[in-house]
Amino acid sequence: MLPVFRVCRRPAQTDTKLNYEESLRQDLLLAKWELDNAYAGFDYVTDPDLVDCYIFKLNAAMKRYEYLLGKFSELQKEILPADDERLSQQPVLQSSL
Repeated sequence: MLPVFRVCRRPAQTDTKLNYEESLRQDLLLAKWELDNAYAGFDYVTDPDLVDCYIFKLNAAMKRYEYLLGKFSELQKEILPADDERLSQQPVLQSSL
């Protein structure tokens, strides 16, 4: 069965080396696409067996997206304090009034 209900094209994957953050962003885009596609498929089917299939697909896509979102959030929390420390080490210019 060809899926005629696709939301959009699958996010393109690059062949270049990605750092951890870029890779996580790309995985998040792919997980979001899978989740949107699963919702579209669920809305499209009428057969009870396929409804069950899409429920499982939705649950798997949601879990993956939530996991990756949590990892990205952790990464942002690690990066932001490092940026704050670097900014606090810079000398503060005070104007003379």
